[in-house]
Amino acid sequence: MSAPAYTPEPVLAGGPTITELLDFALRTAADPGIVASLPLDPEGRTWIRLDGPGGSEAWLIGWPPGSGTGWHDHAASRGAFATARGRLTERSLAVRLPSEGWRSLELAPGVDRSRVLEAGAGRAFSEHHVHEVLNESAAEHAVSVHAYYPPLPLIRRYSRSGPVLHLEHVERAADWQ
Repeated sequence: MSAPAYTPEPVLAGGPTITELLDFALRTAADPGIVASLPLDPEGRTWIRLDGPGGSEAWLIGWPPGSGTGWHDHAASRGAFATARGRLTERSLAVRLPSEGWRSLELAPGVDRSRVLEAGAGRAFSEHHVHEVLNESAAEHAVSVHAYYPPLPLIRRYSRSGPVLHLEHVERAADWQ
């Protein structure tokens, strides 16, 4: 099965910086009232859309034990996320991949990065950042806050086999809203 063709979305000038998105995510993750408003499901991730700063898209996300996103990017959106409860692991690639024109890439050695984000910690990233986020706990839910600007036009999903990254499919905003 081949991935659908990708048409680049225009990047919107202005809007919040990654520092402002991270500040929002950290402040929101520290608000016990907002975090408690999220219903948690033992079987699957849950989410509530939030009002992000400066026209950004923001989400409060619940992660049951053992759940994760799989490898993906947020196309031309920059973003940030912060852990509100539990612990999340982010695995990412320390290399800028071409944003289009490929279906399979062999990654060079040494591009893999991993970080653990405990409650109260966050992370910002620029456009075309390829990563996966995981709740590796066997027993504890995690909760996090995510913010993106411009609002997500699409998410590209990847599979990984050793050093080879494959573009599997492209989700549009209508698929998750």
